[in-house]
Amino acid sequence: MKILLVEDDFMLNEMITEYLSSTGHAIISAKNGVEALEILDSEKFDLLILDISLPDIDGFTILERLHEQKLNIPTIYISALIDIEDISRAFDLGCFDYLKKPFHLKELTLRINKILKTRIVPQKHKRLSNQYSFDAETMTLYFNNEPHILPKRQLQIIELLAQNRSLVVNYDMFRTYVWNDDYIDNATIRAEVNRVKTVLKEDFIKNIRGSGYIIERPN
Repeated sequence: MKILLVEDDFMLNEMITEYLSSTGHAIISAKNGVEALEILDSEKFDLLILDISLPDIDGFTILERLHEQKLNIPTIYISALIDIEDISRAFDLGCFDYLKKPFHLKELTLRINKILKTRIVPQKHKRLSNQYSFDAETMTLYFNNEPHILPKRQLQIIELLAQNRSLVVNYDMFRTYVWNDDYIDNATIRAEVNRVKTVLKEDFIKNIRGSGYIIERPN
């Protein structure tokens, strides 16, 4: 996995980086929240390991900002905070796990392996993003292998884009497949696609100005 580690304790940062690198993971580390957000602006990651009590932007705020950008990256919090309110807030923000300091490095590996298992997408699914996949046989959209229920028309939009992944789907294709060749103006199509984008937890449908939309093949 490609992992971003954010930990301001220099020695702990070095220990975790060295250990996870030795187990085959690609690790990039940051010492504060500002540095972490700058890295996240330019690179994609499979997992975040975040300390909460950072000297500038705390780990809670980092996750909140990522959600505002519809970047949903599996996250493990590592923290000395033991108050139940802090732990509750971490899970309310959608973290996958919470590891209290001090911890054994092997325990961190066990938590990472648990996340790896949840990210295995069945072969019949077509991966659309970091955590979304689509099963054309059952017309089902999955988020982290759990069904994400959408109305029929919105599912048809997803299906059309998934079938043409890495290709631009133009407005005529939407009219033919989703609206059965009824004349629907481009503004109406844009509005419906935007409604789909609003309910998704990751922003993987890209607008190609003047042409249509595309789902790019995820890394």
